[in-house]
Amino acid sequence: MLLENTHYYQPMWTLVGAGIKTTEQSSKSQSLCVPGQAKWYRTRVEGFEPEKNSVSLFGPFGGEKITYDYLVVALGLDVRFDKVKGLKETLGKNGVCSNYGPGNADYTWKVLSAIKGGDLLFTFPNAPIKCAGAPQKIMYLADAHLRKAGVRDNCSLTYHTALPAIFGVPKYAAALSKLAAEKDCGVETTSHLVEVDGEGREAVFEDMGTGKQTTQKFDMLHVGPPCAPSPVYATSPLADSAGWVDVNKHTLQHNTYKNVFGIGDCNSCPTGKTAAKVAAESGVLYGNVRRLMKGKELKKSYDGYTSCPLTVGNDKLILAEFGYDGAILETLPFNQAKPRWLTYFLKKEVMPPLYWHGLIRGTWRGPGLVRKIAHLGTA
Repeated sequence: MLLENTHYYQPMWTLVGAGIKTTEQSSKSQSLCVPGQAKWYRTRVEGFEPEKNSVSLFGPFGGEKITYDYLVVALGLDVRFDKVKGLKETLGKNGVCSNYGPGNADYTWKVLSAIKGGDLLFTFPNAPIKCAGAPQKIMYLADAHLRKAGVRDNCSLTYHTALPAIFGVPKYAAALSKLAAEKDCGVETTSHLVEVDGEGREAVFEDMGTGKQTTQKFDMLHVGPPCAPSPVYATSPLADSAGWVDVNKHTLQHNTYKNVFGIGDCNSCPTGKTAAKVAAESGVLYGNVRRLMKGKELKKSYDGYTSCPLTVGNDKLILAEFGYDGAILETLPFNQAKPRWLTYFLKKEVMPPLYWHGLIRGTWRGPGLVRKIAHLGTA
């Protein structure tokens, strides 16, 4: 089985779901993204044998094993719509949508652009998820669209999150709670989606504290899906007890197999799973792998940096940047919890080319240096 020759800039899908960008603008040929000096096995990994420094391949290379001196695991995670009863069967119809997955955001916009009134529900799961801000970004963009269309007064918007707060970092949670109230968007905390009846247009939510279930009617349901480690590494010797690639959270080196590193959504670093995380980790990975090859001590240290550019409608954005334990790591010399046009412009126009021409080419390693310059060396 040959893998699809398409590479997606997934953070753009929120804007696709709001009719601001298109799916086509989020994609390029994967063959254009692979470095010319690299050999691309266009299939997927079937298994790991780290004690033998070996990786098994699937598909047309089935049975073939590649040996290595050093291994970097960057396999991402799995989006699991099947973990919510009835969701997989009705996704993409009956007003049930999600901006997660290639092409899915097109249906989000189809539903949103046709809304004239009714109940719109947005959900955040009781599970790991990549880009934790995405499930509520689309609510604010929906609010902006409905106001522009003159039908907002006919609509009710509610965000259901399994978390005890609207966002995991207190500084940004306070700003987002205020914003949601100003926009008349309801917020239900410790509430997670457990079942969807698409034909009946009903969603079942469970209270995380009491276990009580309630059923709500909807005209549009946008789902932030549960995510999980991919079985290919979760069932391998590389995994920790939760299934993630077991790395030192600072050096990104595997805790058992010292010639193995993990980067991105697949690793066990306790921070938000975002493209910004990958960028910051890439510099650490590059430095530490090089030092290991030279037999030197690993000195590069990852601080848990991640970022959630939270589009809040009206061409404005809250740029949440933080690290381990919620430490604030803002790049710009002003309060990024305040919605601004500048940060929205960065999200919409600057970050996509930065990804295509910087991150995946290895030249953009996060905003650490920019942060130091912007804060005159004090950050």
